Amino acid sequence: MEIGMKSAKKDRDTQTRLLESACRMFAEKGYRDTTVADICKGAGANVAAVNYYFRDKETLYVEAWQLAFRRAIGAYPPDGGVGPDAPPEQRLRGRILSLMRKIVDPNNYGFEIVHRELANPTGLLTECVRELIGPVRLGMMAVIRELLGTNASEKQVQLCEMSILAQCFHAMARERRRKASSEKKSLPIPFPFPPEFDIEMMADHIVRFSLAGIRDLRQQIDSGESGDRE
Repeated sequence: MEIGMKSAKKDRDTQTRLLESACRMFAEKGYRDTTVADICKGAGANVAAVNYYFRDKETLYVEAWQLAFRRAIGAYPPDGGVGPDAPPEQRLRGRILSLMRKIVDPNNYGFEIVHRELANPTGLLTECVRELIGPVRLGMMAVIRELLGTNASEKQVQLCEMSILAQCFHAMARERRRKASSEKKSLPIPFPFPPEFDIEMMADHIVRFSLAGIRDLRQQIDSGESGDRE
């Protein structure tokens, strides 16, 4: 029994090391430029370990992203720590701030993996991304829908979500690149944000900017002047 328990623990430890190594490698190099040998070397495991524990590189890729995503969600809950009874404006800020903190965190390998997947698609993450990110998106859209009012169409809610996410991703992607540039990990960006542009300040600006747009759109919706075409 004791030998069996030690063997099971060894298996779990090896699987964990492989997943950790895969997260780092896929984030750094993307799926196609990462080899099974790279991953096993980083994990201190035999080159046959990936096939033994995960069947193939494709499965490991999916499981590595899932691990990275769940860790990011654990570190930065989607609601930003703002309770469901808070006003929608505060809940929107909580979600925006949580998203921005996830994006800028250098240890959030999930963001880099998806970024590289979008640049060079494999299609391997499509289903799991939809399954895991879906509930997070629905939470953001529920707050936006509440702010827009009951007369808003689904398309209008989605367009507002798209605008908010675009602001968050643009700001934090630039910030990630600025930090990488300062550490000489990438080329400098031509117009970086100055150091005093911290996350809280940028989040507050995005919230104010977005709420102003949502209020204007709601007035048009409620007056029947939105001109929305389904």
